[in-house]
Amino acid sequence: MLTGYLWLKGWHAGLPGLSCPLRALTGIPCPTCFLTRATAAALNGQLATSVQLHGFGPLAAAALVVWSVAALRSGRLVPRALNGRHLVLAAAALLLYWAARMVFSYGLGLPAFPSG
Repeated sequence: MLTGYLWLKGWHAGLPGLSCPLRALTGIPCPTCFLTRATAAALNGQLATSVQLHGFGPLAAAALVVWSVAALRSGRLVPRALNGRHLVLAAAALLLYWAARMVFSYGLGLPAFPSG
């Protein structure tokens, strides 16, 4: 269902969604800021736009498609193969990517986050 909603959101940006509370309160983007839009763009074949928004956009889109197919085939929401190690690795990769973007944006003054 989430995959389908994000696909629709890629075509209709006006659909409701959640904004980042950290960015709203502090002005500092979180590790997943722009990932929803990047995933929606990737699901609609707009890979260049997806990567510009968030480097994990195409990967998140692919993971959602694989997860959705696996869930439909097995009848389980959470695949058996998914374990804590996968989640820790994904979180670590997101944090490293975010830290690099923060250094480029706030340390070096280079545009590492999209405006908006």
